[in-house]
Amino acid sequence: MLSHRVEPDRASPLAAAIDAYNAGEFETAFRRFTRLANAGDAEAATWLGALYAHGEGVEASLAKAFEHYLVGAEAGMPMAQTNVGAMLVMGQGVGRDIAEGARWLARSAEQGDLYAQYNLATLYAKGEGIERDDAAAAGWYRRAAEAGHYPSQARLGYIYANGVGVEKDLVQAYLWLSLAAQHGIGAALSALEAIVTQMSAPEKNRAAAEVERWRGRTREVSRHARLMPIPG
Repeated sequence: MLSHRVEPDRASPLAAAIDAYNAGEFETAFRRFTRLANAGDAEAATWLGALYAHGEGVEASLAKAFEHYLVGAEAGMPMAQTNVGAMLVMGQGVGRDIAEGARWLARSAEQGDLYAQYNLATLYAKGEGIERDDAAAAGWYRRAAEAGHYPSQARLGYIYANGVGVEKDLVQAYLWLSLAAQHGIGAALSALEAIVTQMSAPEKNRAAAEVERWRGRTREVSRHARLMPIPG
């Protein structure tokens, strides 16, 4: 469930709690995580946040989920920081504060969390609650796209196709839309078809070569954030 974390010692109390969770023994997991969190274990607190968010082993409470995620976030855990940021942006379990949410997303994004990078890019692209910055949006979409995040690849392709925050580049647009389309993102396929009609033969050849080069570099990313990505 958690990304960017150190694997616990398999004989540790934390590992036992995680094992209970993975076995579907949510009430047992909740009790174990609670004991550890009360003793100051920030990773256990982050797991508790997930249990409260989804009502696993305990009555669902977004407010309590936020409270526990915040403990993990303040301890430097990227996933917790991403969820704190997303909850602040959406006003889930806490008063809405987009600027503060963006700051938490930025902390996680800098540590390489793809969902934080994508959501932060979306905030910059929209300019809602923070100043719009198309160049920053393009940069964060690219970091996530290069790591294999398919929605970011689709957004980056659109950005290059339209020259938003970057110089318009049909070869780059074709590259990123192709990588996204091969993983079932329908909007990317539709955009790709429109791009092809605008490209010269040399551009198509360069684009095809770029797709082959990047296909081997972008790892398949299938992890899912515990909260829905920021809409848009």
